[in-house]
Amino acid sequence: MEKNEISGKQTRRSFLSQSAALATGTALLPTVLTSCSNHKGANDRLVIGHIGVGSRGTDELMHYFVPLREAMNLAICDTFRDRRESAAKRINAFYKENKFTNEECKSYLEMDELLARKDIDAVHITTPDHWHVLAAIKAARAGKHIMLAKPLGLSYPQNLILAKELKKNDVRFHYGTQQRSFEHMQLGYDLIREGAIGEIERADVWAPSKFPVTTPQCQEVPVPEGFDFERWTGPAPMRPFCPERVTNVGSWFTNDYSIGFLGGWGAHPLDILVWILKDKVKGGYSCEGSGEYWPKGGLYDNVLTWDIRCKYQNGFELHFVSIENASKDMLEQRKVKEGNGTTFYGTKGWISLSRSSAESNIPEIDAKLNNFPKNDKGAIKSENNTMGKRFISVIRKNEPELCPLDEAILSDTISHMGDIAIRTGRKVTWDPILGEVAGDPEATKLYVRVMREPYVV
Repeated sequence: MEKNEISGKQTRRSFLSQSAALATGTALLPTVLTSCSNHKGANDRLVIGHIGVGSRGTDELMHYFVPLREAMNLAICDTFRDRRESAAKRINAFYKENKFTNEECKSYLEMDELLARKDIDAVHITTPDHWHVLAAIKAARAGKHIMLAKPLGLSYPQNLILAKELKKNDVRFHYGTQQRSFEHMQLGYDLIREGAIGEIERADVWAPSKFPVTTPQCQEVPVPEGFDFERWTGPAPMRPFCPERVTNVGSWFTNDYSIGFLGGWGAHPLDILVWILKDKVKGGYSCEGSGEYWPKGGLYDNVLTWDIRCKYQNGFELHFVSIENASKDMLEQRKVKEGNGTTFYGTKGWISLSRSSAESNIPEIDAKLNNFPKNDKGAIKSENNTMGKRFISVIRKNEPELCPLDEAILSDTISHMGDIAIRTGRKVTWDPILGEVAGDPEATKLYVRVMREPYVV
C-alpha cells in the first residue's frame, strides 16, 4: 500500500529524473496515431487515459506507463484540480524533454469527457475503491480496455454488470494485483500446478490490517477550492466534508467507500490463492469468523482485524487472517516472517509465497524458490514495473488476460464474505450460482450497495 497523503510536492526535476531513469535505453518514440486501437497496426502506439492520479495512480503512471514505447499517456482525470493538472504538466514536460513527437496530455474533471475521446484506446483506473467498478463499467461501455486497481468493488450485482459490458464491447480487462507478474510467484504457480507438493488440501492467507494511524474526528469544514467533493463521493452516500475523509486512509477505512484492508490488502494474497487454485475455490463455501472494528466515535468504521475460516463444498479449507491473528503455524514455520502471504498445504508438503519471499519445507523446492536475486535484507528482487507492459500485451492479444475479471470477483468475494460473517456474527454460505448468501437475505444486502443518483449504471 502507499503512503497516507498524496504527494503533490514532487518537483518537475525529480519527476523527469525518475521517469528518464526508467526509460533508459528507449529509442525516440513515433508520432501517435489518433485512431481506435481496433484499427492500429502492431507497431502503432496505444493511447492511455488515467482516471485517478493520487499517490498510487501517479506511481503507476510513472513506473508502469511513462517508460513504455508502445503507448502514450494523453489524458488525466481527477477530482483534485492540482493533481490532474500537475500530472498532465509532468507528462508533457517529460515528452518535451525527451523530444517525443506527440499530442498534448490534457486534464479533465469529468470522466465522461475523457471516455468520449475517440483516440483513447484504454484507461488505467486508480480511483478510491467505491468508484472502481462504476468507472470500469463506464469505460467498458465506451469501448476502452481497462486496467483496474484492486480491490474490485462493493456490490456483487455491479460486478456482474461489468462482466456483461466487457463481453458486449469486446474489452480486455487487467486487474491491478501485480504480484502475478513476479518471477518467484510464477515459479510457485508452476510447481503447485504441476503437483510438486501433491494434492492441495488447505491454505493459509494473511495480510496487514492497517497503517499505524488512529481514527480521527470528522469536523465539517468548507470544501476547498479546486476539489469536487460531489464527484469524489460519486455513488456513495453524501456525508459532511472533512479533509480526513478524502485521504487514502479515510477512503480505505470508512465503510461508505470500502471494506478496509480485508479487501484492500487481502486482495493481494487472496489473488494468488485464486490464481493457483481457481478450480478449488470457484464453488460454494461457508464462512465464519471474528474481528475487531476501529474504536467507535471516529471516522473509521470498517473491520480492523479479522480471523476467518472458509470451508468449500469440495472439502478445501481456507484460513484468512489479519497479521495480528496469524497463528504460530503460519509464520513460525517460515524463515522470513513477512506481513502478507499465501501458504499452500499439499499431501507432500507446503509452499509459501509472499511479495518478497518464497519458501517450502521440501529442500529441493525451497532451493528453487530462493534461486532469485535478493537485496541486502534478503528480500527477493522483483521487477515492479511490468504490469503496464503486460496490459499492452493483453490489449494487443499477444497473451491472455493475466488477471481476468472472473478471478478478481472470486477473490474479492472471499473478502466480502469474511466481512459479512463478522458483521452478522454468524456462519454464512456463499452460493455462486445464485450470487447471494444462501438463505440469508439480510446478509446478502451487505454485498449490494445502492448507488446515489445520478451515479448509477
